[in-house]
Amino acid sequence: MPLVPEYQAMFDQLAMEEPLPPLSEMTPDQGRELYRAMRPVDPSLTIGLVENRVIPGPAGDIPVRVYRPGDAGTPLPVYVHFHGGGWVIGDVDVCDAACRDIAQTAGYVVLSVDYRLAPEHVFPAAANDCYAAVKWAAENVDILGGNGRLAVGGESAGGNLAAVVCQMARDEASPKIGFQLLLYPVVDCDMSRQSYIDNAKDYILTTDSMHWFWNHYCPEQSARQHPRASPLRGELSGLPPALVVTAEFDPLRDEGAAYADALKAAGNDTRYVCYAGLVHDFFAQAQTFHACREAFDACCAELKRRLT
Repeated sequence: MPLVPEYQAMFDQLAMEEPLPPLSEMTPDQGRELYRAMRPVDPSLTIGLVENRVIPGPAGDIPVRVYRPGDAGTPLPVYVHFHGGGWVIGDVDVCDAACRDIAQTAGYVVLSVDYRLAPEHVFPAAANDCYAAVKWAAENVDILGGNGRLAVGGESAGGNLAAVVCQMARDEASPKIGFQLLLYPVVDCDMSRQSYIDNAKDYILTTDSMHWFWNHYCPEQSARQHPRASPLRGELSGLPPALVVTAEFDPLRDEGAAYADALKAAGNDTRYVCYAGLVHDFFAQAQTFHACREAFDACCAELKRRLT
């Protein structure tokens, strides 16, 4: 189907404005500044509690942000969220609105992780930080107000990290993860799939940007095939139930579908949804675009159903 009208109107408006240089021509610092401008913090979004903390990580403290809906005295499932941004841009501020919304809509405690970014910290730094954060969440349910049930998830590169963490937790037999929410995840270094051709440009995330992200995060080409960089290439049996979500107009669409198929083939409880008419990053736009709200609510409903 065509782009939903809200996105078409946005792209039409952008076409009338002075174009910005593409992300692939920016420095990481410039990209980070642009991403923060695209996703500003909105403290007016209702939430019971927001708390900044630091937790121990493999190379020093990791900043995290905790979100809790409603009554602070009721133990709730904990959802650990990893922001998007190609492992290079993004932080807990860019996903603040989405995390507030997830906490309220799903009724979970949300732990958002400010993992180390490339190129200052290349692969596997981000994955190691995220695994450490999930272990900490499992070991500190009292601090978080958790009830012992744990889910992980993220957008794009955050979806990659969630998938990787699930494989790491299985391999280490700890912690127990009850569900993974993979939102248009990066799961493979192979950028030759048809969706990379069909959606190479014009739909927020571009194929050139994906090359830029991979070059910063994992400059050693051979390392990109490691399962902790490309989880599609790992052993996929014995993983938590998953919801894999993609968008029609997204370079990552086909690898997300391939990962869902591979999870199912390996015997995992897996559901796959591709949202027609939407583009990469739509989950974070649920507070802005009506067209994204239904998908956001459906993801939160699945998250809630799985652990409550």
